[in-house]
Amino acid sequence: MGHGHSHTDHHDHGTADRRALTVALILTAGYTVVEVVGGFLTGSLALLSDAAHMLSDNVAIGLALFAAWLAAKPPTPEKSFGYRRAEILAALANGVTLVAVAIWIFVEAARRIGQPNEILGGWMLAIATVGLAVNLAAAAVLARGRNGNLNLEATFRHVLADLAGSVGVIVAAILVITRGWTLADPVISIVVGLLVLFSSWHLLRSATRVLLEAAPEGIDVQAVGERLASAPGVVQVHDLHIWTITSGFPALSAHVLVGPDEDCHGRCRDLEHLLAHEFDITHATLKVDHLAERGDFVPLDRIARRTG
Repeated sequence: MGHGHSHTDHHDHGTADRRALTVALILTAGYTVVEVVGGFLTGSLALLSDAAHMLSDNVAIGLALFAAWLAAKPPTPEKSFGYRRAEILAALANGVTLVAVAIWIFVEAARRIGQPNEILGGWMLAIATVGLAVNLAAAAVLARGRNGNLNLEATFRHVLADLAGSVGVIVAAILVITRGWTLADPVISIVVGLLVLFSSWHLLRSATRVLLEAAPEGIDVQAVGERLASAPGVVQVHDLHIWTITSGFPALSAHVLVGPDEDCHGRCRDLEHLLAHEFDITHATLKVDHLAERGDFVPLDRIARRTG
């Protein structure tokens, strides 16, 4: 017995997510062209590094849009949860692309440090300033709906890394203009690469946790089990599993034993209400049986028994 999420709520959130991603894609794709051209014209690796990251942003947002579209498709008998995990796969792919971009930046920066080249600092500064404004706008659009959505969170982190990259390019341009220090360009590129690498870690970790069906972050499985076992009429809880279907959609299953005189259906409804209101778990599958004899007790790990 369990409860699902409202289809209307999912539809509304999905539409808003796709709108935010579309606006972010238009902003970042338009600026990528400017930055690539500017990077070649000015000879700036920092600009080209940021352009490479912006290009990965475009791919990331495109993947996120495709995943959001897939996630909105209704479930089928063969795919009872629909395509909601597509968002997690997109987030994983985005994390991997961030790592690849960081490696390219490190390799190219090392080459530039050994062979410095002339850089047009003024144009570099102008282009980076435009990039800062574009990334601020894209981040503002994505920030509103990212909480609890790993797909939007992945894209938001791409844009944040780009935002930091734009600041780095501005600093490098100022150093080139005021000090004539051309090495500032590859050095700042390495800093950008480190920011990109750091940004990838959270995405890869979070997406991997979901795919491995680990307990959702912020939910203590033992605490949930003990709370269920302490509910009126419950004697024991075992075979307790808590995992994540997709961002913001935790699921739970458990075998619950209640006293011989208890109403199984009534206790099941009470436990579902408890899970929804105390742990925000609205998709729960509970098998509730009467405790027939002492042999019903199961000596397993993650077992919760009523005490007192």
